[in-house]
Amino acid sequence: MTRARTAISGTIAGVFPSTPSDGDRDPWDADNSRHIARSAPSRSSSGFYAGAPEGESGTISSRRPRSLEDVDDAAVHDGIEIVPVRRNLSLAIAGFAALLGVGLILGAQSSGPDARLPYAIVIFGVQLMFVLAWTMAIRPPAPGIVASVCAVVALGADYSAVSTAQAGLAPLGYVAAGGFLLAVLGQLIRRAGRARVTDSLGSTLLIVIGVVSFASLIVLTRKPIGTQTVLVCLAAAGVGVFVARLTDAVFAKPRLAPQVPRGASGIILGAMLGTLTAAVLGSWLVLPFNPGKGAVLGLITAGVAVLVDLAVDYAETSRNMAGDAPTFWLARHMQGPLGAFALASPAAYALAIFFLS
Repeated sequence: MTRARTAISGTIAGVFPSTPSDGDRDPWDADNSRHIARSAPSRSSSGFYAGAPEGESGTISSRRPRSLEDVDDAAVHDGIEIVPVRRNLSLAIAGFAALLGVGLILGAQSSGPDARLPYAIVIFGVQLMFVLAWTMAIRPPAPGIVASVCAVVALGADYSAVSTAQAGLAPLGYVAAGGFLLAVLGQLIRRAGRARVTDSLGSTLLIVIGVVSFASLIVLTRKPIGTQTVLVCLAAAGVGVFVARLTDAVFAKPRLAPQVPRGASGIILGAMLGTLTAAVLGSWLVLPFNPGKGAVLGLITAGVAVLVDLAVDYAETSRNMAGDAPTFWLARHMQGPLGAFALASPAAYALAIFFLS
């Protein structure tokens, strides 16, 4: 009788079984490992999956937190396990974003009419990191072929940006189109690639465009106000991503989603401080820059950067929930800042042409 009563009463562990730790996915913090969010039905005393066992009070709804702000990391909210925020990882990604922004900005400041090759070398190194990180994360069919084609596309885009008689994005567009077609043809050669080529068109195009986007910075430095625009826009983007990740390490609340270890405070604060940074830089630079125009540039580029970085986390969470095999941890965590600067680069070019000019 005592044994049967014990089985009927149940515990909270029976309602929400803990998922195994995936410390092998990420060596950053074994204690605060990533968990794949999932609902956890439990067998009730009546023999059916009623979601909560009956006890003396009938239900355990009084034990469940009412909002994401009422729980700590690694808790459970409405049957969905909340993914904890790994503070060391957030700090590492923030540091990488800061170093990436500083490298792109200093390279642009050191370039000149007869010295664009060093900046092209810097851009090519960033493009290679982008290709490796995004190819390993998205995993299109025939990833080796896609990565090789994108590396060639990066070389072609950089060469076109440096050597064309008139600075413009048209040569980069031709290189991107040719690289995309070549990558698709390379996937069609393999039988496995032919089976998934329709689904991979979007991911392949995304990688090719991201690679070519970095070359727009070289083209922008050939414009009269291009170097200053690179400084203002990339500083805003770098500060935005850096502050957003740094805030997540300290105060990742309110949580945007239980499965995504990001907080709304970091996103908003990053966009605001990125805008402020651009406004301050605009007040120091000469015409056509001023605090107002600097703030507009910063608002757009910082907003784009933090949202792209956030979208990468959502995409990674979707892959985890779908049961996809995890990729190399370094590639996953480099993907956000690289994607942020990849989209901020053409945004800076567009602002220099259509807004400042």
